[in-house]
Amino acid sequence: MARILQYLECPQYLRKSFFPQHDDLRYAGVLNPLDSPHHMKADETPKYREGVIVNAQIKEGRNSYALAGILKNVEIDRVLMPGMRVTIQMDYASESKKKVKGYVVSPDTPRTRDGLYWGYQTRLAASLSEVFTDSPFSSGYDLTIGTSERGSSVDDAELPHFNHLLVVFGGLRGLESALEADPKLNMDDPSLLFHQYLNTCPDQGSGTIRTEEAILISMAALRTKIKAAQGEIK
Repeated sequence: MARILQYLECPQYLRKSFFPQHDDLRYAGVLNPLDSPHHMKADETPKYREGVIVNAQIKEGRNSYALAGILKNVEIDRVLMPGMRVTIQMDYASESKKKVKGYVVSPDTPRTRDGLYWGYQTRLAASLSEVFTDSPFSSGYDLTIGTSERGSSVDDAELPHFNHLLVVFGGLRGLESALEADPKLNMDDPSLLFHQYLNTCPDQGSGTIRTEEAILISMAALRTKIKAAQGEIK
């Protein structure tokens, strides 16, 4: 599953560089494309592009070239190891018939500076507890939500302001099964792990909901509450 998620996030023109043939991806051709803002066509001229450093030398030794899904490789402003994925801010003003230039920026820059959705990262956790303890944020998650049919109705929920939100979904047997399988957690009630424990599909009718369905349903139900918590809805 992790490999498939990573494959889907990667722009199509970079996939050969990062994903050799693998059994996990044998049916990847039938997956629906994400059509994310960073999945661009060669004739588009966006402010940013994703690229991969190629093994091509520049005489001065102070720059590198990156394959970025256009006809020419992009000359970037620093020397980096071939095979590294980079986010490039394109410099169309300096474009000529012979070369295209750009600057390497943080992968977060399109989002933080221009409000663009720029894909996602996939993190593997060996246990339920590691979902919390291995947070990529130094201060961890200041709001955590567990989803379960045994939780309180999402209709009645109010979310506080937060910096980093974590929403956790269980598998077919729910979060209870993940809790039982984690030797580091000495408790029986998964709701104690979260700030809020919500039923995001009240009155569901069916006995179970698949995780892929639960994610779409839950995020749709939480969307306005998240925006309200961030002050985007008055």
